[in-house]
Amino acid sequence: MTTTTLAVLVPLLPFLGAAAGLLLGRTAPGFVRPLAVLPVLASLALAVVVAVRQGGDHAVDTATELTPTGSIPIELALHIDGFAALVAVVVGFVATCVQLYSTGYLRDDPRYPSYAALVSLFTSAMLLVVYSGDLIVLLVGWEVMGICSYFLVGHYWETPEARAASLKAFLVTKLGDVPFLIGLFALATDAGSFRITRVLGAVAHGGLDHPTLIALLLLAGVAGKSAQFPLHTWLPDAMAGPTPVSALIHAATMVAAGVYFIARLLPVFEASRAAMLVLAVMAAVTMAGSALAALAQDDIKRVLAYSTIGQLGYMTGALAVGDRGAAVFHLLSHGAFKALLFLAAGVIIHAAGTNSLATMSRMSHLRERVPDAFWTMTVALLSLAAIPPFSGFFSKESVLGAAEHVATGHTEHAPGAAGWTVLIAGLLTALLTAAYATRLWLLAFRGRGAEVPDHGRQPLTMTVVLWVLAVPSLAVGALAYRTLPDWFDGRDLTPTLTTSVLGTGVALVGGLVTYAAWRHTTSLATRVPLGAVAAHPEGDAGLVEAEAIASHKPAYGDVAHASDPSDPARLLLGPLHRHAAVGFHLDAVYTALFVRPVQAGATLVRFLDREVVETYVRGAGALPRLLGAAVRRAQTGNLQTYVSALLAGTVVLVVAAVLVATGA
Repeated sequence: MTTTTLAVLVPLLPFLGAAAGLLLGRTAPGFVRPLAVLPVLASLALAVVVAVRQGGDHAVDTATELTPTGSIPIELALHIDGFAALVAVVVGFVATCVQLYSTGYLRDDPRYPSYAALVSLFTSAMLLVVYSGDLIVLLVGWEVMGICSYFLVGHYWETPEARAASLKAFLVTKLGDVPFLIGLFALATDAGSFRITRVLGAVAHGGLDHPTLIALLLLAGVAGKSAQFPLHTWLPDAMAGPTPVSALIHAATMVAAGVYFIARLLPVFEASRAAMLVLAVMAAVTMAGSALAALAQDDIKRVLAYSTIGQLGYMTGALAVGDRGAAVFHLLSHGAFKALLFLAAGVIIHAAGTNSLATMSRMSHLRERVPDAFWTMTVALLSLAAIPPFSGFFSKESVLGAAEHVATGHTEHAPGAAGWTVLIAGLLTALLTAAYATRLWLLAFRGRGAEVPDHGRQPLTMTVVLWVLAVPSLAVGALAYRTLPDWFDGRDLTPTLTTSVLGTGVALVGGLVTYAAWRHTTSLATRVPLGAVAAHPEGDAGLVEAEAIASHKPAYGDVAHASDPSDPARLLLGPLHRHAAVGFHLDAVYTALFVRPVQAGATLVRFLDREVVETYVRGAGALPRLLGAAVRRAQTGNLQTYVSALLAGTVVLVVAAVLVATGA
């Protein structure tokens, strides 16, 4: 087969698997799991073959016109360069791991067939975005992912948290998609084509008339899809969905799509220095703010969710300084260790019976109950904290190195102010990332108190997937910058000495300070009787968690937990803690600015509909009834009455005629 044919099959196979899974889910349930795993696995194999054949060399381009649409046709086009080839491999790899893990995680869930089909469709849509060479076809995959996320986040639809989270994710991402769509049409109008290669050619020849406006419109869509400030608030709430869905959304699909889109069309953004500066500020605020919020979270999945927002900030920061190689490099390594973090968290939640770190910190021997999750999560957290030689170190330091080059004037891909903004925010975020990673590890695995109940061993598929993901989390960074330079524009991705020392130094400081704070708070907590903590009224929450374990799904939602006296976050953040714990009140701001006005408008419309419009409607119906009743009363059936009325009427008419004639 040709490379083009293989590339077409890569997104097509998961789509066919999703369709077959939906059709056979009820009639032949034995085929559901093979149809969930095998098409995605085959797609991964084909993506690897395409990447090997492409070899990071000249892009594979092919197109056929779907339908004549006037001066700007829509084409089914493929554009596979080194970035697309590598990202497709990562998407297929993570999706395969998620499908395998889900066969054990949701083994008793009656809605597993629809879940597995949606995951396959989600994967197919992301692969379509990666390989597409036409902006309209890319938009199709972009929107299908939004629809799939709505259903997957709301998988546990019987809970109000899941319903609210799915609706919020859909609405916030659609809020960004409206200007994104306008920006795509404006870009195609200026470039004269939806083909990505022609758009980039027009940019190279100065063919864009409104580069700043187009870039800012596109950034709005990217901010919504990739959960960047200020449209990031949907992602932490999306943790109400199953843990494997969180791993897929955070590691390989949905949020990665926005970063990939900017990397694909980076020259469009580089045509406007103002847009690059806006992108840098957006990345800096996202990085630092999400890291502070992660340090204050109690729910283990929300910690990882804010962590994803921060790591995406690193990627957009690399793009803001004009280095898409560093951005995609971090996207690849982040995909491995973030998927591992979420899937390991799923095992821990099953074992502990809760999402709460405060509750876990009052449990002993958790790491003995889940040794595989303990070791693999330790690897992933070290990679997240960018500790050498783990993969996150190499990719994160490449981002900081790119920012340093721009800040010091060695390259001119972006304004120097953008470089300094990304560099300073990146170093601060490295400090905070190590802090919240250390806190998560200490509270989850160094707890004291009652022994964790034994819920039995996890399914083998779940354990195997953890170790499979641990390998790239440990090794992909060290190998990528040595062996894959051609896929990254031929740029050297080796971390610079300055940023390596600074980045590693602040990470170590963050980890050590957090450990010291934990030791201090733990020593103080030993003076508090455990019975005083255990007496906190949270018995009902334990029942909810027990039911979640029995049904093989995590406890979710905001369950009130007792404050953990050994949690170092309050000591580290001080008065900032309560603000960081609620995401710096951004949801409250949106509620005041958007939700309440919309609700007030809806209340007014309902009042007008019920009290004004319905009054006229009821009146229009009542008047004929009254007239009919009056006429009905006159129909007595008495002949004498009818003759009398006829004579009276005749007299009235005669008198009227005489009066008219006299007046004339």
